[in-house]
Amino acid sequence: MFEILELIIAILLAVLPVIVWGYIFYSKQPENKRLTALTFICGALAVFPILFYKYLWQFFPWINVFKIAEPFTNQMIGIAEILSVPLSVIITFMLVGVIEEFMKLFAVKIIDDKKFKSIDDAMEYFVIAALGFSFTENILYFYNILITQSSGDILIPFIFRSSFSTFAHILFSGVLGYYYGIAHFAKPMLQQEIVKNRMHWTIILHKIFNIRKEKMFHQEKMLEGVLLAVGLHALFNIFLEINISFMMAPFLLIGYVSLNYLFNKAENHKNLRKLLEGERNHTQTIPETNQ
Repeated sequence: MFEILELIIAILLAVLPVIVWGYIFYSKQPENKRLTALTFICGALAVFPILFYKYLWQFFPWINVFKIAEPFTNQMIGIAEILSVPLSVIITFMLVGVIEEFMKLFAVKIIDDKKFKSIDDAMEYFVIAALGFSFTENILYFYNILITQSSGDILIPFIFRSSFSTFAHILFSGVLGYYYGIAHFAKPMLQQEIVKNRMHWTIILHKIFNIRKEKMFHQEKMLEGVLLAVGLHALFNIFLEINISFMMAPFLLIGYVSLNYLFNKAENHKNLRKLLEGERNHTQTIPETNQ
């Protein structure tokens, strides 16, 4: 009976940051409320494959991210002893970042990929998936505290998880969503880049391997987005791991400003919805015409 009550309390606590952050970012107004709800649900469910993966550690220790990084424990990365971090910590949290960001990406992709009409859409739905993911994470976190500690111990974790951890997920996914949106609309975005006299290593690779420019541009932007999201995710966790929590506020403040900048930048590409409405142009074969 008490465990059910504690679960209900944990759910209610986890709902609060969703409402607050959802209100802040829902002002971006995703167009399809049904897809918004489905994306949130898929984001929330994306936590469970990760839990199953962790459950498998006891049977297959070699897939444990901590075991994978363990050989690098004595190798330090940094500029001084105070700022040094074991390489194992960096590897661990990079792997954690990859797993979590790809699960949120998958939650968006299976629901909304063909429905995007703009880069702004991509960012909005990635943020919603992040809210769902954080919602489930917070339920589990709060529930664990309530059943293992006293209810008086929940306040500080609640404040931290609601304000910092929840927004951190939004930040990582929002950044990935921006680059995912650019990749999704690879053809018109590449045309804009070419107009700006774009010179890049991808042009050379295209000539060498005869890969369509749009496909290479798509892959390039996806890689940039994943690396940024995973890198930010790892950095956030490293700050917590080495106990320099005072960096959280400036880190997330800069992140909030940057995320809003990307949203504003995405708004400038609203015309993409008219150019390729309903198309997945990065996989479409475009017939060549003889001049």
